Formats: sequence, structure tokens, C-alpha cells
Amino acid sequence: MASAGCMPAILLCRRPEASFSAALRERFRVLDFLASGEPLPAFLAAAAAAPEPPRAAVVTGSSSVRVDAWFLDAAPSIRCVISTGAGVDHIDLAECARRGVAVGNSGDVYSTDVADYAVGLLLDVLRQVSAAGRYVRRRSWPVQGDYPLGSHFRSGAPPQLGGKRVGIIGLGNIGSRVAKRLEAFGCVIHYNSRKPKDSVPYKYFPNVHDLAAESDVLIVACALNKETRHIVNMNVLEALGKSGVIINIGRGSNIDEAELVVALKEGKIAGAGLDVFEHEPKVPAELFSMDNVVLSRHIAVFTEESRSDVHAHTIGNLEAFFSGQPLLSPVHADSLVK
Repeated sequence: MASAGCMPAILLCRRPEASFSAALRERFRVLDFLASGEPLPAFLAAAAAAPEPPRAAVVTGSSSVRVDAWFLDAAPSIRCVISTGAGVDHIDLAECARRGVAVGNSGDVYSTDVADYAVGLLLDVLRQVSAAGRYVRRRSWPVQGDYPLGSHFRSGAPPQLGGKRVGIIGLGNIGSRVAKRLEAFGCVIHYNSRKPKDSVPYKYFPNVHDLAAESDVLIVACALNKETRHIVNMNVLEALGKSGVIINIGRGSNIDEAELVVALKEGKIAGAGLDVFEHEPKVPAELFSMDNVVLSRHIAVFTEESRSDVHAHTIGNLEAFFSGQPLLSPVHADSLVK
């Protein structure tokens, strides 16, 4: 192991698991923001004043620390920013590009687990797994009889997954894996993206409204940026229709959350499966009593396997940067999936 003085310095702007922290400290001199207890301006000022200031920063995918012009001004030595998530909406990619700061993310490490989770959310909404479980736990079964099929779909939407027309917003690493899984269930796949993809046989829709109008299920799997913020609004939800279901494993702000709540309350759509929310960790209270809505706390990415893999991938990105090699999973402003 190299001595601390020989190790390259990094800023750590996320709370690491013990094993990840130990692995980082074996290779790098870690300046830990959360462990410092300092306000971010004071922490960055101290880091910048160090004899060997840090050249790389590690941030989490849902970080409260935004890497923007102010951050980069406060830490001018930073030449690389690595996000431990796939999302980079907390990083100003244009500003980083202007300053020559490399940006990397988790690549496709999480893609398989998130795709699995999207299908699980959809099955739960359609087949009412969570709602029926609550029915059993309330001991309603012996008193009220069998849990009624489709009871929470005021529209009478059929719960069978096979044959459903599924529209996917964002056919990237995650969206393409969702498509393959749902093909196996006998679903018909459509998609929306910035441009058609010649490598897939699915029908392409250039706008989300038309995609929703031709879908029974809408799955949000796109990155969050200016173009995709509130890409799903009331017009899109109304196009999806009273028997439609929406699943979001992208970012909360991809959907206009206030309009989604109204659409669910008024029966404009049949149900929703949501792993992400617009103002996390706050969740609209109206959703709690809706049996046609499945909620989880932004955990689609988390399995023991993916956690271990992303730790190794993050270290690999850092080691590539410090050795002058290309990042394992570089991100550019024009490379984000929609």
C-alpha cells in the first residue's frame, strides 16, 4: 500500500459503506465532506488550500451536492467528477465540458437490477400483489372473502400482463433491458427516444403524447434534463387513458407529480408504480391511501451484487483518470438517453 503522502487526493461527497470507504482509502487520500462536519463552502476552501489539492470528486447519484460552476470555482483543482449512480442531473455537464472536467457515472452496472424492478412494479400494480397482501394482513380475507380482482381499477382495466402494449420512454441501458423482459411476457413494445434506433424492431414514436395514446403501460426510463423534466404531464396521462398504468424508475421530475396525483384521484389513469419522486424523500400524502399505486423509496438500483459492482466500477473510473486512461463510463452532455 502506498503511503498517504503518495496517494492522489479525492473529494468524497457521499456517505460510503464501510467496505467502500476502506477500499477508497487503500488507494486514495480521501477528503470526506460528510465526515468533516463542515459546511460545503468551508470544506471546499480547505481542500483547495491543501498542499496537494484533490483532482477528482466522487458524488452519489441522488446527491444533495450539485457540481456546478460554483462548486468548480470553489475547487478549481478538480478535473474529474465520478457519480456512483447512472443519473447525472446533479452535475452541470456543459460547465464541466467548458472547463475540461471529465465526468463518469455507474455505466450499466445498475441496469439489470433496475429493469427487473420495473417489471416487478408493473406486475404488482396489475396483479395487486401489495394491495392483496395488505388485505390479508388486515385479516379481511376470512371476514370479507376473496380479494376482488381488479377492485382498485375503477376503469375495469384487465390485470393480465401478456398482450399489453408497453411504451418505454428512453431506450438506453435500462429501457432496452425492460423491453427484452416484457417481450418474454408477450407484450408489444413501443418506444420514444431522441431518435429512432436501427438496432431494435420496436415501433418508434417521436413524441411521448402519441406513444402514450398507443400504449396500455407507460414506463419512464429516461435521464433527467431540461428536455425530459415533466415529459409526462396531464396531456400525456390523459392520452394514456383510464385503463393505463404508468411506471417510473427514471427520475421523479420526469413526471409532473402534482398532475399525476390529480390524474390518479380523478381516475384519468388506472394505476402507477413509483420508485422515484419529484421532491425526495417527500412523497405526496394523497398517494398513501391509493391501493392502485405501488410506492418504493428509490431502491430499484440496490442489490448486494450491484452495490459491490458499483464500488469496483467507481474505483476503476478513478484509477483510469489518475493513470491518464479513458474513463470506464464517460458521460457527455450529448450522450444522455431520452
